[in-house]
Amino acid sequence: MSFPWTDIAAASPVWLAGRGDLVWPLLLSVWIAVGDLRTRRIPNYLTLGGALAGLGFSWGCHGWPGLWSGLSGLLLGFALLVLPYAKGGMGAGDVKALAALGAWLGPRLTIYLFIYMGISGGVLILILLWWRGLLWLKMRQGWVLLLNWLLNRPYGSVGSSVTPPDKTSGLPYGVAMALGMTVLFCLAP
Repeated sequence: MSFPWTDIAAASPVWLAGRGDLVWPLLLSVWIAVGDLRTRRIPNYLTLGGALAGLGFSWGCHGWPGLWSGLSGLLLGFALLVLPYAKGGMGAGDVKALAALGAWLGPRLTIYLFIYMGISGGVLILILLWWRGLLWLKMRQGWVLLLNWLLNRPYGSVGSSVTPPDKTSGLPYGVAMALGMTVLFCLAP
């Protein structure tokens, strides 16, 4: 008689062996998330140290092609979040954190991480707004913004008075990054 958990236990080392390169970036992302939750900041020693460690790991395990992959992942991670940072949508630590994770992951997995953390961030913000009782208010404000944008009107000219979003009550995006990294770890192609 075979129990299902014995099959799962037997397959676990094989499953984890294919994801060995993702363990360190996963741990780094959790460390970033914990720090971001506590202080609402991602320290430079984490992002710079993480980026250098990722480049060293890539070079040590995969040689020069690995180093080039790490560098391109770092630059891609930076490029993906620099525009939202410039628009005030997130902090510089978030940009540097994705760049550091990109140094570990390379360009292909950095794209996957970017998608997964975007989905995770969207789900987290919906849960946060629901928890605070602001979900319907923010949805209404979003509808007004969309309508104004479609009609090419200045901000707040249609509907009720809409105030700009409060940046201090946002979501520490390191949490969404860690959740996205967890999804990437579990579903890595």
